Amino acid sequence: MERKIIEVTGIRIKWEESGEGFPIIFLHGIPTSPGLWRHVVGAVNGRALAWEMVGYGASIAEGKGRDISVARQADYLVSWMQAVGVDKALLVGHDLGGGVAQIVAVRHPQRVAGLVLMNAICYNSWPIPPVKGMRAAGALVEQLPDSLFRPLFRQFLSQGHDRPGQVEESMAAHWPHYAAAGAAAAFVRQIRALDVRDTQAIADQLPHLNLPARLVWGAADRFQKIGYGYRLAHDLKAPLERIEEGRHFVPEDHPEQVANAVNTVLRQIESA
Repeated sequence: MERKIIEVTGIRIKWEESGEGFPIIFLHGIPTSPGLWRHVVGAVNGRALAWEMVGYGASIAEGKGRDISVARQADYLVSWMQAVGVDKALLVGHDLGGGVAQIVAVRHPQRVAGLVLMNAICYNSWPIPPVKGMRAAGALVEQLPDSLFRPLFRQFLSQGHDRPGQVEESMAAHWPHYAAAGAAAAFVRQIRALDVRDTQAIADQLPHLNLPARLVWGAADRFQKIGYGYRLAHDLKAPLERIEEGRHFVPEDHPEQVANAVNTVLRQIESA
């Protein structure tokens, strides 16, 4: 993957890119980064662009003093698409990134050729209880040194993995971005920006989307329950692939299923 950067309306926006063909934009969530897709992008048959949300990953500093809510991330994404000349793309979203994808699909349908979502925020499924707890204690949490916050961060990740060894690999992919930017304060800044009204505002429009879509969902996810996945699949008129042992971080634990779903929707788009 080639790392790229462009300035859009005064914001340095970063992404990682590889491949050629129809654009596929990968959207991560919290507390991850474009590295979430490291085992997926090499198996998809198109131009893969792993976008970094403003205020996340290597762009944590860009989030200071800015609105980094999910709804605003959708605005940033569309502005970036315009800047790099991507008129229309298949959006692939996990967690918060899935919320961003839904918002863009509703508000800018001409930009979205299809959707692939996994364990995505939707409706009133979020913020999850652990995040609410940390947000309530934010004034204390943001003061924690890395030596104390790192175990909390690792525990948070570990609850979302079902594959042995993936927790440490995930830590290696995502923790350095936090460690380089004042980890606890950066995380608290992110969770303070979460607002369930962002997905509630577009929920009634989801059944009116007319585009190819598929869902892949870890059935054992304690963060985004599969019941929400089935509701989302019903509204999008899309099939849902249920991974029985899967938890939250499906792109890291089950990349083959994610890549297969992406390639399936891509074939639908290209044959239309």
